[in-house]
Amino acid sequence: MKSSETRIVWLHPGAPPKPPLGQTCNGCGLCCLSAPCPLGMLVSRRRTGACAALRWSAVEQRYRCGLLSEPADVTGWRWPWLLRAVRAVAQRQIAAGSGCDAAVEAIQPNTP
Repeated sequence: MKSSETRIVWLHPGAPPKPPLGQTCNGCGLCCLSAPCPLGMLVSRRRTGACAALRWSAVEQRYRCGLLSEPADVTGWRWPWLLRAVRAVAQRQIAAGSGCDAAVEAIQPNTP
């Protein structure tokens, strides 16, 4: 996505605000709702739009990568050893725990 391009994404009303770049991920979901990561492209079978693996956690009030939290649901696979491998690859691919790297900004629409 070009830096001047505007895209509308719909966030869950309970989603936390996007943290500054480099700060700890808080599950705002903006990155995955704007475009899937390379692994998300495989799962979603698309290069643009929201990632099909993204899941909303009502308990945590945040978005989670389904390949980490619910890999069986996302992939349809049931083999425990394969699901562990999927989690490991997903954690590495999305750099879980290394901080926000989404160069996108959320803008609240003007509401009457």
